[in-house]
Amino acid sequence: MTDDVANTNLPPAALRALAEAEERRKAAKALNLPTELGGRDGPEPVRYGDWEKKGLAVDF
Repeated sequence: MTDDVANTNLPPAALRALAEAEERRKAAKALNLPTELGGRDGPEPVRYGDWEKKGLAVDF
């Protein structure tokens, strides 16, 4: 956990949640997606659970 978060006046439960989230981020593996033939360039358009194109998100 970063020092600036540890020095704030957050309740202990919030500090535990922040620490758990940081551990999950460290443990998360990068997605190993196959190369899409004829697909879009750039980041995966459904990385947030919604289809995104040019900054507009569409929820299916």
